[in-house]
Amino acid sequence: MRPRRSKTLATWLAVLAGALGGHRFYLHGARDVAGWAHVPAALLGAWGVARMLSLGHDDRLAWLLIPLLGAAISAGMVAALVYGLTPDERWNARHGEGRSGWLAVFGVLAALIVGATVLISTIAFASQRYFEAQGLSGTLGQ
Repeated sequence: MRPRRSKTLATWLAVLAGALGGHRFYLHGARDVAGWAHVPAALLGAWGVARMLSLGHDDRLAWLLIPLLGAAISAGMVAALVYGLTPDERWNARHGEGRSGWLAVFGVLAALIVGATVLISTIAFASQRYFEAQGLSGTLGQ
């Protein structure tokens, strides 16, 4: 028999630790390959942020690594949205926990706000760095 898993807790784990796969480990255990796939992207992205903070904005490796962190965070927020919006009957059939309440709804709202902000910021950052690397940023307005 599988252990019962709370929809509310899974939603909040995806919001708070989704970039590192915390929600996947909660639902599927430490051997979950998809959970471990989150870890390298988040760590490489965090390394990119550290490189940019220490070496400045001209570090091209940081330009490539930082969007990985944005993608990892966005993936966690999508998982929180999916978990929080799953009907209780379907959740109970898969994970066997009782009814969810307002905390799951607040988790979905937090995921929506954080996910949209991170995704838009990642797209803007990657686009800006791409055009700077192409040398087009100064010639677009002419």
